[in-house]
Amino acid sequence: MIHMLIDGHKRSFPKGTTGLAIAQQIGVSMDILAVQVNQEVYDLTRAIEIDATLHFLRWEDDAGKQLFWHSSAHLLAAALEQLYPDVKFGIGPPIAQGFYYDVDLGAHTPDALDLGAIEKTIITLAQRKDPFIRRAVSKQEAVTFFTKKEDPYKLELLEGLVDGTITLYQQGDFIDLCKGAHLPHTGWVKAVKILNVSGAYWRGNEKNKQLTRIYGITFPTKKELADFLHVREEAKKRSHTKIGKALGLFTFSEKVGLGLPLWLPKGALLCDTLVQFLKKEQLNRGYQPVITPHIGHKNLYITSGHYEKYQEDCFQPIRTGEAEEEYLLKPMNCPHHCEIYNSAPRSYKELPIRLAEFGTVYRYELHGALHGLTRTRCFTQDDAHIFCRSDQVPEEFAKVIDLVLYIFGLLGFKDYIAQLSFRDPTSDKYIGQSTDWDLAEAAIQTIAQEKGLQTTTVLGEAAFYGPKVDFMVKDVLGRSWQLGTVQLDYQLPIRFDLTYMGADGRKHRPVMIHRAPFGSLERFIAILIEHTGGKFPLWLAPEQVALLSLSDKYNDYAAAVEQKLLDKGIRTTLDIRNETIGKKIRETTLRKVPYIIVVGEKEMASETVAVRRQDGQVSMRLDDFIQQICAEIATNRCI
Repeated sequence: MIHMLIDGHKRSFPKGTTGLAIAQQIGVSMDILAVQVNQEVYDLTRAIEIDATLHFLRWEDDAGKQLFWHSSAHLLAAALEQLYPDVKFGIGPPIAQGFYYDVDLGAHTPDALDLGAIEKTIITLAQRKDPFIRRAVSKQEAVTFFTKKEDPYKLELLEGLVDGTITLYQQGDFIDLCKGAHLPHTGWVKAVKILNVSGAYWRGNEKNKQLTRIYGITFPTKKELADFLHVREEAKKRSHTKIGKALGLFTFSEKVGLGLPLWLPKGALLCDTLVQFLKKEQLNRGYQPVITPHIGHKNLYITSGHYEKYQEDCFQPIRTGEAEEEYLLKPMNCPHHCEIYNSAPRSYKELPIRLAEFGTVYRYELHGALHGLTRTRCFTQDDAHIFCRSDQVPEEFAKVIDLVLYIFGLLGFKDYIAQLSFRDPTSDKYIGQSTDWDLAEAAIQTIAQEKGLQTTTVLGEAAFYGPKVDFMVKDVLGRSWQLGTVQLDYQLPIRFDLTYMGADGRKHRPVMIHRAPFGSLERFIAILIEHTGGKFPLWLAPEQVALLSLSDKYNDYAAAVEQKLLDKGIRTTLDIRNETIGKKIRETTLRKVPYIIVVGEKEMASETVAVRRQDGQVSMRLDDFIQQICAEIATNRCI
């Protein structure tokens, strides 16, 4: 017999029972796609041979969607093989939304692909309801099969696989090398859209052949596909790269370098407003500002473990010419903060020590991965590290969560869950003792429950030095983004030999909390642009008031009004161009300026201003307007 924990209930079944049989015995609804056995996803028809915790996966589950799209990648490959018989296949994984398959089209060119025919063939194959059949094979058997198919890419993949761990999956006439798991049958797929066709080097190596990458997405209903396409079109309108250009916030230059954003004056104002807001908030909450260099000695990151774990993501070392002297562009701020903590003896009475820095860090991203502000090669983190006693961890961790939620509320992010990102016990990528990890994960789970957070637990997503809470936020289009992270770390204090003198006169090891409510400032702004469509809250808008003069006769009055607004700290631009007022208003509206003020003869004579907002236009005394807008800014910023 094998023992199962299902939804908190313990049950026993004969060894070799399938997930489907278990579901039928306990009355689980048949909308299930697969079963998660401990941390591995099984096909419903695969025999379970071990004691385990079971979770049945549905379309609504993230893991269910990944399985659905992974299976759909096989359908795409089958359709391509039917339409283009000489095609050869690379890899076809699921991604955040949909899937892709890297293929060698042989004599065909990407331009010759008939995307409509591919979609129709996928649906035709899906309607056959062919089961996905898993078959374990020897390495030699797999090599023989793909040699006959003359598929060099699968043969290359087989070179890295261990005999006894290899499986093939078949649906209909199509057979692929795959670990699985998959849908019970192809009939679950009811709607498909090929989204994009691009080039991709085999295995991400620019020295290898460039294959054709075909992106697609599928759904269990046509309505869900229609909804997805609608949101996708709306997302294009809200693209932060498009809006950022229109609002004059940032730009990129190949001469400066790929993935290195240049903030224009209005974008710099936006950044600075966010930074100053959080700096003041942090001071009020007991944080101390620090500043660290943009580079660090390689030995610093060897000590922290970043060089070992993130070497491929770092830029190449900077060599000075001196023996043993190599520096790295800073990939993380935390090693520097550890050394600041270590710069003086510490007492238990000083703790917690909260060190905060808006520190720019540098990561080497491949060309193809770069995208606007969401994936760059340098970015600024609203980083802070809290060094505290173990008994202070619950209170300090909870305070960080309070800060994150305060920021979300201020900026209109109302729909979020807290992802508890824990280690995968089967992986060797983590450092430290299992006992420390168990302690840290248990503490995070308890704190999240006490804060009443809606949570989900994901194994394998922890930082290499500790578990964390990642806040997954949905924007107005329902898209999920990771914003804000809080990490609990027992390992770096050990690696840097951090200590404090306890009340007992002995040295003790502090615990370290890493936190970044914004995460990356660049990525946060990108998401904020798309969430708001560029219509920022008044307190955050880089241009709060646009002041338009009807003609040259009123320019002096307009300039006097501008100065009064600037004296009150209201970000104002003055437009005295020799253009029609209609054109000025249209252009200002496109810049999404919250307030437009028009001044002419009437306003100059009465010392008033004509104020335009989306809800209409009113005429009011200048002093009254200043009082109103200052009150609105103060209310919105909450600082």
